[in-house]
Amino acid sequence: MTDTALPGTPVAARTAPVLEISGLRTHFPVKHGFLGRTAGHVRAVDGVDLSVRPGETLGLVGESGCGKTTLGRSVARILEPTAGRIDYRPAAQAEPVDVAGLSGRGLRAYQRQVRVVFQDPFSSLNPRMTLLQIVGEPLRSYGIAKGAEVEDRVAAMLTRVGLSPKYLHRYPHAFSGGERQRVSIARALIVDPKLVVADEPVSALDVSVRAQILNLLRDLQDEYALTYLFISHDLSVVESVCDRVAVMYLGRIVELAETDELYARPRHPYTEALLSAVPRPDPRLRGSARRIRLSDDLPDPAHPPAGCAFRTRCRFARPGVCDIPEDPPRPAPAAGRADAGHRVACHLAAELTLTGVHETPGATA
Repeated sequence: MTDTALPGTPVAARTAPVLEISGLRTHFPVKHGFLGRTAGHVRAVDGVDLSVRPGETLGLVGESGCGKTTLGRSVARILEPTAGRIDYRPAAQAEPVDVAGLSGRGLRAYQRQVRVVFQDPFSSLNPRMTLLQIVGEPLRSYGIAKGAEVEDRVAAMLTRVGLSPKYLHRYPHAFSGGERQRVSIARALIVDPKLVVADEPVSALDVSVRAQILNLLRDLQDEYALTYLFISHDLSVVESVCDRVAVMYLGRIVELAETDELYARPRHPYTEALLSAVPRPDPRLRGSARRIRLSDDLPDPAHPPAGCAFRTRCRFARPGVCDIPEDPPRPAPAAGRADAGHRVACHLAAELTLTGVHETPGATA
């Protein structure tokens, strides 16, 4: 992409985030009655502040329905945000561009640089198109290549993701799930993006294939200097591929930290509950940890609880404390060691001693 597509003026900071989200909200109307009048809104994303550093893999985790996919699609501008900013830096020394309100040519330029790998390779590929058409379509759409050059580029990209160029004229039904996901990755990378939103990219695949796709994503990140927003509910996968992890609950970020720090020293009870389901790699620790089971009575995202949204399922919740409106995640109180990048949204974070994945259980309060 040229600088004229997403203009920017030089600034000093080379380490500035490639993407900075501020107060992002994506709400969906709830309609009732014969006339379809709006009776309320589902707050799928409800005031998210988040930044993504150049070259990192930022994990986004949480239960199904917490808003992870909506946040990813809002970042990619597949969905229209209701409010907030999405500041994107097209280059290391460029001023950020607020893409939350982009349209027309500006939006197309942004969507060339921010691509999505979807969860289900079986439904994300058009069954009536060949691999040449599927992977080559973005090249034609953005005016990057045409004619024989499209075929050459597609063949080279298929080779890079581990597929033979002789498959150019085959249809998606001829391939396995892992091979289809390789096609999806090739389609996302064919236009040389800078940021890839990977939305549950291995959850629909057999366990034997997941490691291959994750290794491919790592290799491509190094080769093409990619930045990943990696969305998943599988915390074992997230631990193996992500540099930092943001934990999302009911449309909000409740904890953010470096991966090792978060998995060893969670500061939010919701994070601890999620981590309690992660299999222990050390056989000596298996069976030593108690699985924390949360109530299945999920709050209504159209009418979230007052105060901390997690308080209705939290075993530590205190009346008069946790029903006070919670601020955005703030620096976590030191727990054995300080980590300036560890942030948590919990009224009781300073009082709780929670159990991580790589330690034996301790006191819970």
